[in-house]
Amino acid sequence: MSDAGEGPGDQAGWRQDVFDILKAADVKHIVYVPDAGHATAIRFANEDNAINSVVLTTEEEGIGYLAGAWLGGERGALLMQSSGVGNCINTLALQTCTRFPLLMVVTMRGDWAEFNGWQNPMGQATERALNLMGVLTWRADEPDDVAPLLRGAAAMAFNGDTACALLLGQRLIGEKQWVK
Repeated sequence: MSDAGEGPGDQAGWRQDVFDILKAADVKHIVYVPDAGHATAIRFANEDNAINSVVLTTEEEGIGYLAGAWLGGERGALLMQSSGVGNCINTLALQTCTRFPLLMVVTMRGDWAEFNGWQNPMGQATERALNLMGVLTWRADEPDDVAPLLRGAAAMAFNGDTACALLLGQRLIGEKQWVK
């Protein structure tokens, strides 16, 4: 499969914006399951000595990790793919009951031009599932939408002890292709 880093959204630098906005929001912990859509933010987080970049074995681990970071007085963000949202549903109850700031950036699958049918069910249910668990969501399908939506989500999460997620649509990321 291609890196998916060659889509229409790259011309505006939105991939760099994701990392820059997290850094500007004083995020000290970036936790993730590896994903091509988040490759730029992950690379910069790994290279930044001021950020604890932690690869997860499964996405729900990130929610507990970020709760602990918040208890320690630091901010964090969870980067994941929409298929990982299904893994987090039960663990989102931790945020609902304790009201710590939870910021998630979710690359969408099972969306526009998806080639893998297994991604469709969770991709189509992602936003509704997050909303049912009390997570506020916004969706970016255009490069110019990423920065303001992520800034707003970070402000709401960190200033209001709220769970917020920015969904990065597959049209923004670019069509994925099987590579032989």
